[in-house]
Amino acid sequence: MYRDEDNKKSNASSNNNEDWKKKIQEELKPENMEKRIKKFKNGKYRFSFWYFLLVIVVLAVLNFLFLRSPDEVIEYSVFKQKVENGEIRRVKLTSSYFYGMTFTSRDYGKQMMENLNQKLSGEGGTLPQGNVYKTVPVNDPSFIPLLESMNIEFYAEQEKRNYLVEILLSWVVPLLFLFFIWRMIFKRMGGLGGTNVMSFGQNNSKIVAEKDLNTRFKDVAGCEESKDELVEVVDFLRSPDKYTAIGGKIPKGVLLVGPPGTGKTLMARAVAGEAGVTFFRMSGADFVEMFVGVGAARVRDLFKQARDKAPCIIFIDELDAIGKSRAGSISTNDEREQTLNQLLVEMDGFDSSSGVIILAATNRPEILDPALLRPGRFDRQVLVDKPDLLGRESILKIHSTGVKMGEDVDLKEVAKSTAGFVGADLANIINEAALLAVRAGREAVSPEDLNEAIEKTIAGLEKKNRLINPREREIVAYHETGHALVAAFTPDADPVQKISIVPRGMGALGYTLQTPTEDRFLMTREELIGRIDILLGGRAAEEIVFGKISTGASNDIMKSTDIARNMITEYGMSGKFKNMTLTKRSGSYLEGGLNQKEYSEKTQQYIDEEISRLMEERYDRVMKLLTHHRDLLETITDHLMDEEVVSTEEFLAFIEADEKGAAEMVRRKKNDMKVSKRAAEKGQKRNDAIIARNKARELAEKNEPPKVKEEHKSERPFTREVPLSMDGDASEGKDKASSGKDDHVSS
Repeated sequence: MYRDEDNKKSNASSNNNEDWKKKIQEELKPENMEKRIKKFKNGKYRFSFWYFLLVIVVLAVLNFLFLRSPDEVIEYSVFKQKVENGEIRRVKLTSSYFYGMTFTSRDYGKQMMENLNQKLSGEGGTLPQGNVYKTVPVNDPSFIPLLESMNIEFYAEQEKRNYLVEILLSWVVPLLFLFFIWRMIFKRMGGLGGTNVMSFGQNNSKIVAEKDLNTRFKDVAGCEESKDELVEVVDFLRSPDKYTAIGGKIPKGVLLVGPPGTGKTLMARAVAGEAGVTFFRMSGADFVEMFVGVGAARVRDLFKQARDKAPCIIFIDELDAIGKSRAGSISTNDEREQTLNQLLVEMDGFDSSSGVIILAATNRPEILDPALLRPGRFDRQVLVDKPDLLGRESILKIHSTGVKMGEDVDLKEVAKSTAGFVGADLANIINEAALLAVRAGREAVSPEDLNEAIEKTIAGLEKKNRLINPREREIVAYHETGHALVAAFTPDADPVQKISIVPRGMGALGYTLQTPTEDRFLMTREELIGRIDILLGGRAAEEIVFGKISTGASNDIMKSTDIARNMITEYGMSGKFKNMTLTKRSGSYLEGGLNQKEYSEKTQQYIDEEISRLMEERYDRVMKLLTHHRDLLETITDHLMDEEVVSTEEFLAFIEADEKGAAEMVRRKKNDMKVSKRAAEKGQKRNDAIIARNKARELAEKNEPPKVKEEHKSERPFTREVPLSMDGDASEGKDKASSGKDDHVSS
């Protein structure tokens, strides 16, 4: 029974050993090793603290195997005593230790022979018996004479040491470990130019191969004029001989200028994709580092690589990071200035016939150095502005291509509701609408999803579950109704789309949404004053109802004051300074451009007094208007507190049902600015021509060669003559095919 258990244990242990061997062999196969190497190359193995721990364990094992301390030694006096007693009969002397053995060489040989004979006779055999003692050598002149007097065998032996392993473990491995740590730290600090830690001057541009450039001009919409400007660039890269044959030169640099999100980078990718050339992509911030001269070296390296890969395109995004104007700079050894100087030199000495074109993008052209914008460097500036109505509709069509849209979705209406939006905003609206549809369990995007996405972009996230004080909720309801009523009764004001007292965004307890029916680029003095009235309508309603005012109108007051100040200082609409501008605004596509004050303190006093007079005058007018329509204010507010949201249809219905409100709407429509017959006819004619031209462009882009019908295809097309009919005109093709068959039979 015990033997069976022992056999089972031995079989299990042998099976386990075989399993381990198979696993090790499987892991060491070439194909598995290649997979692991690929994972390292692809970056799937990330640096971790456990790697440090593994290195420490490996070093400890190596030290234990190769540099381990010797076994336990005895004291020299004890060792000498054993020699005197005759217990030690043979001694080996080395520079590090004395080894004392309790048997002589003859005894050891005799035991080895007996062991061998026993093994040959099948009796087994045992190892030679005896002990070995070690001690550290001591400078004792009497030790050797003692060995001679006791007739003890002793001999000296040179100690063998693996100096190579000691050097590797003592010097090489620690240095490599420190170098690895140093390299990882510098990579975490921002990198010193790629994989080589000493490559300070190498540029960080990302090369996009031709096969990776899938963007085309058809993927860019809303900026047709900008695309037309870049057609010549694409044509030059495709066939430069056509231009160089007559001495023409393509612009050395093209600067894309426009507000954020309008698609400047997308336009550059489309140019590279249409031309089918190598595309160098780099940010302006990649040139500037903490080391002086690195930026200039990277500029030189970038242009050198571009010349080697010509024809190609170099795209520098956010050019203002290195192209800032040098005027007013105190330092003459600034790193950014040196980088700009090197860029100017490279672009000025660039051969325009080499097929290398510089594309750059910025939304701050007003701060760029004039030397960078002069002809010969950036010869052409292409404005990528916010899209108009047709442009927004085209952008929405592109971004909704892969999204399931409901049959009742009208992208033209969505485009009308998104005046002032850029391409990035429109793409975000389509994506948000798709997410909202999934959240609601719908299989396609509905108009409600798109409207909610627009409101989410404008006003922020809706907070339906926020608890609000009942008194504050009532104040907000009157406030928003006041805005809506003043907007409804103000001539040329945008129509009210929605009134809501559901909190949204950061601190907005309610909002009144007005959507323009068309794109507007000019505003009259009356329209600006009307906007001030609408903004003051909320506070006026609070004061009429409660006799008090709250902080809820702080943002309204700020906006209305800015409009009044701009009317006086920028638009020349004041009584004293007619047709005069008092400030110098820096033209910027970013919000918050600074105004330079160019007037005296006396003029400043007049501006403050005029703003105060205008605001007080308009506030009194709004107070009278809402007091006259107090009943309508109460009715709409009551409904708003019940439903929390009032649509434009419900709002207009309340006004039409009220006698005073209906009469006020009639007066408002009479005062709306009318379009003359000549302006309407000529303007409509121009708009129709633009729409027709855009449709023709779309048809031309979609146009493809006609396809032969499958039933008319043959492997041997010339053995039997068959008239071919084209797709899209099936009836005509069948008639032609039948007539051709009859002719063939008759012949």
